[in-house]
Amino acid sequence: MEHLASKRRLWFTISIIAIVPGLISLVLFGLKQGIDFTGGTQLLLRFDQPADTETIGDVLEGRGYDSYSVQTVQVDGGNGIQVRMPELREGSAEKSDLYAALGNEVGTFTELEINTIGASVGNAIRDRAVLAVGLASLGVLLFIGWAFRNTQNPWLYGTCAIVAMLHDVLIVVGIFSILGVVADVEIDALFVTALLTVIGFSVHDTIVVFDRIRENLARHAAPTFEGVVDYSLAQTLVRSLNTSLTVVITLLALYLFGGSSTRNFVLALLLGVISGTYSSIFNASQLLVAWEEGEIQRFFGRIVGRGRSGGTAVAGNR
Repeated sequence: MEHLASKRRLWFTISIIAIVPGLISLVLFGLKQGIDFTGGTQLLLRFDQPADTETIGDVLEGRGYDSYSVQTVQVDGGNGIQVRMPELREGSAEKSDLYAALGNEVGTFTELEINTIGASVGNAIRDRAVLAVGLASLGVLLFIGWAFRNTQNPWLYGTCAIVAMLHDVLIVVGIFSILGVVADVEIDALFVTALLTVIGFSVHDTIVVFDRIRENLARHAAPTFEGVVDYSLAQTLVRSLNTSLTVVITLLALYLFGGSSTRNFVLALLLGVISGTYSSIFNASQLLVAWEEGEIQRFFGRIVGRGRSGGTAVAGNR
């Protein structure tokens, strides 16, 4: 468990490999938004006999609904059909016509659930979700800056915690972007709740590691900063892994045996807990070392230097 800090380039490389596919998917496809953000109607129906999703899609298209999704989900008493479609008003003639067509062409069914959200409400939820994540990030930075105010560089601790937190958020969001493409997985308001929970868990684990580093720095537990970080990680690694493992086991049980309505929420938490444990140990503390060793400054210095040399070369060619 020693000398983890000396392998920080390996840990950073693993994180980049985990993040890049999701970032590419986000740029190309974005996130598949549910009706919580786009507005529309979600129906949960249980047919008395096995229902063909393609036939249900044909019925929807026959009534002019071009954007929709139909999938089979698990409900109490067997399989159900979940339909997401443009807004369908309760008690309207359009709803009566659609239900009559489904009954004639697919079979008799029972409406288990119907949720309708207007487009303006969906936009408001999306904007507030972005605001909530932004305010949470700012709050984390201010709190850690205050909590570590007695250290040599308190804002560095806060910045490293924010970077580790963004690492976890990007992994979760990126994976859900990929799942939206390959498995038609949509995000909803519960996904935002999961992201905020992931932020809290990530910061909590990071603060535990940082606090031990601060204590060992005051005690001069090792002759170098890198040695202090290695010593602190050796003290907290087992505790962090045990804590995360109990949470992962619980979330796995909920994911495998819980209801379908919360499965994506649990999946986001599961991904975030695993990523948060990794980033607290292998990213946040290693960023502290990289800064103290001047590696981050030299990295950005080379980028700036290359930009300047490139500009000079272009000017010379003119």
